[in-house]
Amino acid sequence: MRHYFWFLIPAFLSVIAIAAEPPQAAPAQNGENHPTWAYPVTDPTQPEGADVAGPRKLPDSTKSYTQKEIDDLGNPPDWYPTEHGDVPKIVSSGAANKGFACASCHLYSGHGHPESADLTGLSAGYLEQQMADFKSGDRVDPARMNTIAMATSDDDAKAAAEWFASLKAGVWVKVTEAAMVPKTFVNGGRMRLPLPAGGMEPIGNRIIEVPQDTAKATARDPRTGFIAYVPPGSLAKGEAIATTGGGKTISCNVCHGDGLKGFGDIPKLAGLHPTYIARQLFNFKAGTNKSAQALQMQMVVANMNADDILNIAAYAASLAP
Repeated sequence: MRHYFWFLIPAFLSVIAIAAEPPQAAPAQNGENHPTWAYPVTDPTQPEGADVAGPRKLPDSTKSYTQKEIDDLGNPPDWYPTEHGDVPKIVSSGAANKGFACASCHLYSGHGHPESADLTGLSAGYLEQQMADFKSGDRVDPARMNTIAMATSDDDAKAAAEWFASLKAGVWVKVTEAAMVPKTFVNGGRMRLPLPAGGMEPIGNRIIEVPQDTAKATARDPRTGFIAYVPPGSLAKGEAIATTGGGKTISCNVCHGDGLKGFGDIPKLAGLHPTYIARQLFNFKAGTNKSAQALQMQMVVANMNADDILNIAAYAASLAP
């Protein structure tokens, strides 16, 4: 059956290409293609009460780290070392690629944060290809990944890909429709957090993704997931597009499988951070990425608008991985 899908995909893409508009050049991160909620940038003024002083501890862990140690991207905290097997040096230490350890952003669980990515449930081949695309510039992430890939050897990329591919996917994001959401800011690590002073505001046309527990998430806890607030009605709208194409594209299920769980080197979408999903779709629409997969996806998203992308991201994130 999987081989059958591969025969169908080029035909569907060709149909879309007939009506597709040319890919747009990547705009600044403030327009329809790059809304600020999907592209977190550290707020220049951090709110009072956001800093954490003294050593940090987590439940069921014998470890203790200061915030400075937690934020060391070359030596991320390993709170629960007995929960995983031997870790490749490239994952645990930045020495292998001049400063960045994979677990600093993607965690030892592989689930990562909204500003990075969830790597669980993806094939080693897919992950290796993404690193190669980052290294060549065919995939663009000016914040970090292009620099990291350039400094990472092919052997280390392979070791990291195989290790993350061995981790089990799990529920990491709880998607909730809400008209009102917490007021937030983006911290120095590009993570969106609720304001310490509290407060609520209308969600508008945004996805607001925050930790289930701010203190644990900022300690890089591999057990603490996220809550993604999405506009009321977005899940049903996203399901309609994802399952039928909505008259604008093909069904996401054609390529990503039933339940958007992916198969082989076609990635899962189910259960990923919705801000990450949206960011990639906006990148495809803007023509930012030039890999073979990205060129196909440009045709898929060509007729989608910002609301369509938000709704698809919300729906896909709500599915069990």
